[in-house]
Amino acid sequence: MNRQRKAKVVATLGPSSSDPVTIRALFDAGADVFRLNFSHGTHAQHRERLDIIRQIERETQRPIAVLLDLQGPKLRIGALSTGPVPLAAGSAFRLDLNPTPGDGQRAPLPHPEIFAALKPGTELLIDDGKLRLRVQDCGPDFAETLVVVGGTLSDRKGVNVPSVLLPISAMTPKDHADLTFGLSLGVDWVALSFVQRPEDLHQAKAIVQGRAAVLAKLEKPAAIDSLDAIIEAADAIMVARGDLGVEMPAEQVPRIQKRIVRACRAAGKPVVVATQMLESMITSPIPTRAEASDVANAVYDGADAVMLSAESASGQYPRQAVTVMDRIITEVESDPSYRSGLDATHAPPRAAIADAICLGLRQSASLLPVAAMVTYSRSGTTTLRAARERPVVPVLSMTPELGTARRLALVWGVHSVHTEATVADVPDMVAQACAMARREGFAREGDIVAIASGMPFGVAGTTNFLHLSRA
Repeated sequence: MNRQRKAKVVATLGPSSSDPVTIRALFDAGADVFRLNFSHGTHAQHRERLDIIRQIERETQRPIAVLLDLQGPKLRIGALSTGPVPLAAGSAFRLDLNPTPGDGQRAPLPHPEIFAALKPGTELLIDDGKLRLRVQDCGPDFAETLVVVGGTLSDRKGVNVPSVLLPISAMTPKDHADLTFGLSLGVDWVALSFVQRPEDLHQAKAIVQGRAAVLAKLEKPAAIDSLDAIIEAADAIMVARGDLGVEMPAEQVPRIQKRIVRACRAAGKPVVVATQMLESMITSPIPTRAEASDVANAVYDGADAVMLSAESASGQYPRQAVTVMDRIITEVESDPSYRSGLDATHAPPRAAIADAICLGLRQSASLLPVAAMVTYSRSGTTTLRAARERPVVPVLSMTPELGTARRLALVWGVHSVHTEATVADVPDMVAQACAMARREGFAREGDIVAIASGMPFGVAGTTNFLHLSRA
């Protein structure tokens, strides 16, 4: 199956999309990556969904990426003895470590790490920012606060502390168990939630040990303060606009989103834009015009992928949501201004051999009627550098590693192929590349094909070879 678009679609699986017929329909409609959200569902359910994905992969002979999304630390208010209580603006309210159920004057907050980081003037957001408290006085086990924005407080509502770097790990005991399970299944990507610093990614990678690629979800302002270091440490980035939109003013999120996408493109790291992209399609078969524009703007910016969450996981119209996403991407990429925009925002390559080779690929496709670029890469490094250039023509990635082929399904413009054929020498590689370009429908006999690889063959990170040939 040959997708005719460059940007990719990530679809979350859930109660509305857990059977073989529906998951296959999502794939046929345009899903390139399937997300397993470990904030919901059991291990048995996730195993069943992954088995279905792998069966589709075998049937279609197209590598499909599976993204395991870890829940991460969830900070919540404790129980209330009286049920929901009203908090009036200007009133006092106490938070503490006392596990006794709360009332209209106080509530338990069972997170000593929050109290350790508080100081007078710090603001706490509760229930996705519906309530806002300002710390007046605090200690290691309490905080006396003033209600700045009032409302109704209920049990177990989430707490955000936007202006503070919390001394907590991005991985909870549940995340460790989920990660171990997911790696045993053979997931391709691991999404780490609530990343605050590059050290969070180092911790996760030490556990993963190369068995999957690690994606950092940016949903806290502290992560934006360390953006370049986090991008350097991560294999990919997700602009997770849900919590990010809670912890900073909503009007700042579009600017931050564009900044993240630009930085990822410059670094050659895949970037996914996520959260509420087609939110109304949870209950409606068509999106709002604003939602269509939101998806389109991410594509115009050059994002590698756009993601569906509840729209495909628990909504009433999962297949239609993927179809709409596919159509929006296709429409944007047919706009002449899309290409001019990508070229205008293209960051210069590094002074490195691999970047020089991939820049040559891009310039060859601009100068000559190149039908396709073919990368031959064991680790995927060559393919990632080629995709960084955002070339006019598709990037056909050939790799002997199935795991690499699957991971590259997330990357802009890449048509990933797993090939078990070994390469003997340069003429053999060129012949295989041209044959694959014809087989996959990217080139016809006599078309020009641009080929990039590393020599000696099979050595990761040695991109140093560029060849133009007739298919």
